Amino acid sequence: MGMNSFAERVSDAAMAVRQLFPETPLQQNDYLSKKFGAHVFLKREDLTPVRSYKIRGAFNFFRKALAAGNRAELFVCASAGNHAQGFAYVCRHFGKRGVVFMPMTTPQQKIDKTRLFGGEFVEIRLVGDFFDDSYRAAFEFTEEAGAHMVPPFDHKDIIEGQATVGWEIAAQMPGGRTPDLIALPVGGGGLAAGITHCFEALGQETRFLFCEPEGAPSLKESLAAGKRVKLAKVDNFVDGAAVAEIGREPFRLLKDFTADSVRLIPENRLCATMIEMLNVEGVVL
Repeated sequence: MGMNSFAERVSDAAMAVRQLFPETPLQQNDYLSKKFGAHVFLKREDLTPVRSYKIRGAFNFFRKALAAGNRAELFVCASAGNHAQGFAYVCRHFGKRGVVFMPMTTPQQKIDKTRLFGGEFVEIRLVGDFFDDSYRAAFEFTEEAGAHMVPPFDHKDIIEGQATVGWEIAAQMPGGRTPDLIALPVGGGGLAAGITHCFEALGQETRFLFCEPEGAPSLKESLAAGKRVKLAKVDNFVDGAAVAEIGREPFRLLKDFTADSVRLIPENRLCATMIEMLNVEGVVL
C-alpha cells in the first residue's frame, strides 16, 4: 500500500477523532439476530456525542483544513440536523466561529441541540422552507464573508471521516472475521462511499446493501440511469436521508454498484421500526 493510500488516511482520521470520543461499540443484537435467523450486529453511532456519525466527517474536514494552514476565521454549514450538530460540536472543539443555516421548518429540538453543542462559537440562521433554500443562502453568505463552507457529504475529507466507521467495524469484528453483509443508510452518500471504499482498501470482501427511503431514492435512480439524477420531489420524513441528488464525489465511488443493491424502505415501515427499537431495545433511532 502506498503511503498515501485511502486506508492509511482513514486510519489517521480514526486515530485523530479519538480526541473527541472513544470508538462506538459494535454489538451483536440478540433480538434482531433471533428475528432474522442471522448474527446481526449494530454499529452504535447513536452513541457518539451528537448521536450520529456526522461528527466524524465534520471533524476530519476541520482537522485537514487547519493542518493545511487554512486561516479562515469563519466556517459555514447548511443542515437540517445531524450535520449541523456535528459541525457545531467541532467548531467549539477547535474554538472556531461557525454559522449554521437551517430551514425554518427544522424541529426546535434540533435547533436547541445545535446551539448547545456550539455554545458561544456558533450562530444559527433560519432561512427558507426547504434545505435547498438554506443551502443557497449558506453558499451566498460564504462567498460574501470569505468564509469556509463545510459540506455535509460531497467532499473527500468528509467521506474519509465517515469511513472511520468502517475502519472500526473491521477492527471490532469477532475473531477478525469479515461481515457477510453490511447494510448502509444512504442520503447524500458520504457514509456509504466511505465504508465501501474502506473495506475495498483493506482488501476485505463483503456484500453491501444500501438502504434509501422510498420517498428519496436518489442513489437507486442514479445507478439505474448510470449518472446522477436529481429527483423532482422528495418525502422529507427521513430528514437525514431526504436528499434529492446523491453527492458528486460519493457517486463517483458508488457508481459501479447495481441499482439492485439498493433497497427502498417505505416511510411507514421506518416509523414502525423506530418505535419497535425504542420499545424493545431502548435504542433511539
